[in-house]
Amino acid sequence: MMPTLKPKHRPFCFSVKGHVKILRLALSVTSMTFFIIGQAPEPYIVITGFEVTIIFFFIILYILRLDRLIACLFWPLLDILNSVIAAIFMVIISVMALLPETTRVIVLGGYQVEAGEEARGQTT
Repeated sequence: MMPTLKPKHRPFCFSVKGHVKILRLALSVTSMTFFIIGQAPEPYIVITGFEVTIIFFFIILYILRLDRLIACLFWPLLDILNSVIAAIFMVIISVMALLPETTRVIVLGGYQVEAGEEARGQTT
């Protein structure tokens, strides 16, 4: 009987999922930066900061392969729930950033958030 060979494991940073997560992180950090520079209301910055933190922790979790160690949780479901909740919050922030009393930099931050959600929607 011949032993079956396992396919070689691809590191998270070189996978498509890793590239999408890192792109999400970059877009969220850019949006938060625009909100801070534009002196946006605190809820914009806080919600975007929470999203940056959650994305960062998911990236660290997958890089350290903790999803394999903690098998009692279904990680893809948690990842999808995070994406859906983040999409809802980010769409709300994007719409609020386009209100007439906002500055140009806040609008850029809202546009960055919206672009990040579109990029994520195409890959999931």
